Amino acid sequence: PGYMGENQEPDFLAAEAETIGYPVLIKAVAGGGGKGMRKVEDAADFADALASCQREATASFGNAHVLIEKYILTPRHIEVQVFGDTHGNIVHLFERDCSLQRRHQKVIEEAPAPGMTDYSRAMICAAAVKAAKAVDYVGAGTIEFIADASKGYIDPDHVWFMEMNTRLQVEHPVTEEITGVDLVEWQLRVASGEALPLAQEELSITGWAMEARLYAEDPAKGFLPSIGRLDLFQLGEGMGGRIDTGVSEGAEVTPFYDPMIAKLIAHGDDRDEARALLSDMLHESAVWPVRTNAAFLINALAHPQFAAGEVDTGLIGRDGDAMAAPPAPSPEALTRAAMAMVPRTPHPGFRLNADARCSATFLLDGERVDVALQGDGAECPSSSLLFSEQGTVWQIAPFRYDARLGGSAGDGAILSPMPGRIIAVMVAAGDVVTKGQKLLTLEAMKMEHTLVAPFDGVVAELNAKTGAQVQVEALLARIEIQAA
Repeated sequence: PGYMGENQEPDFLAAEAETIGYPVLIKAVAGGGGKGMRKVEDAADFADALASCQREATASFGNAHVLIEKYILTPRHIEVQVFGDTHGNIVHLFERDCSLQRRHQKVIEEAPAPGMTDYSRAMICAAAVKAAKAVDYVGAGTIEFIADASKGYIDPDHVWFMEMNTRLQVEHPVTEEITGVDLVEWQLRVASGEALPLAQEELSITGWAMEARLYAEDPAKGFLPSIGRLDLFQLGEGMGGRIDTGVSEGAEVTPFYDPMIAKLIAHGDDRDEARALLSDMLHESAVWPVRTNAAFLINALAHPQFAAGEVDTGLIGRDGDAMAAPPAPSPEALTRAAMAMVPRTPHPGFRLNADARCSATFLLDGERVDVALQGDGAECPSSSLLFSEQGTVWQIAPFRYDARLGGSAGDGAILSPMPGRIIAVMVAAGDVVTKGQKLLTLEAMKMEHTLVAPFDGVVAELNAKTGAQVQVEALLARIEIQAA
């Protein structure tokens, strides 16, 4: 249930939201990739959410038009790959489940969908083909549905059409892996006037496939985009895994594009095997100094609900903090890394009757740590070292007592977390603000990021101006505790 029409007046849309009933979802009509989407819990938040959604939609798609629909509380995102040619043939290539999402952006996709019975698959896929035939569709397309997951399985009587994406989807590799079909080759053949290479009865599902989207972002810092040069970019292929990427080692990740830098795809005989293989690929991956969500993806794959196939689009919203917790290197990995820094001599630091163990002090991502080493008198070398574990890369460096770590501008300083453009300033110098109050909005990587007050206080300094471009760690504002 919802509204999609030409009237885009804010008051009219607010009235439609009241008619539909909260919670509602505002969505960009021209949208995709989770951009231009906002969930609204009550009427008080509607106006701000609408304005933010429209700005993001304009920036990403050049079209501010939105639709409003009822928000299903326990939704599964089920989509069907369809394909048509110029000879009137239309087939489906079965379904995908893309329910694991963060901010309406897909994180891990799989095919087929867990909990899908043969009857439900037949009904949903038939509906997708019917929709494509109704518009004489030609080429690759995806019919997307929202399913109510409250029953624990997919009931076709509780599935609603959401939208059609008239293109090849990011997650198309999982369909290719279970069907053995090259969908890009099909696109070229259909565009050349050829008939579809296979009929519906010639298509079948073999095994299970999963795909993880690797993003240049830092989950430990609220998933803020991470930019810079990819000095180290090694992705694990596991046991015959597939990697799709548009970047390579030495490339630059900039703030002007979507933060997805690679897709890792695994295919197994069943869901558990595909999940394990994908986890192995992520464990073997190493990217530096750009941060990625690899460790977050590993934690998501291991989550008990996901492992059991009992996932809905709200899972990360409920348990995402635990998945995003920054991993710590194991003592074994840290010791191996420290040993690699010790000068390689036949008897490093040896002296007669000495203790067989000692400790060396290092900086691990800026934090001082003491590492136990074999052999006496281990000396701190002069160069740093990178080491990887759990899909995360750390830098270990020699400790110096006069070391100076980069600091912030002090408590209450609002620093730009990345290069970007200021699109909204909600306060003025001298304003009294409360903890969590919105101060300004920054746009980077086609997404909006709102910065809020860290505590109750007053805006003592404001350097942010709407439309201004800012660099990382630029001082945008400073909040001071108001004198009693």
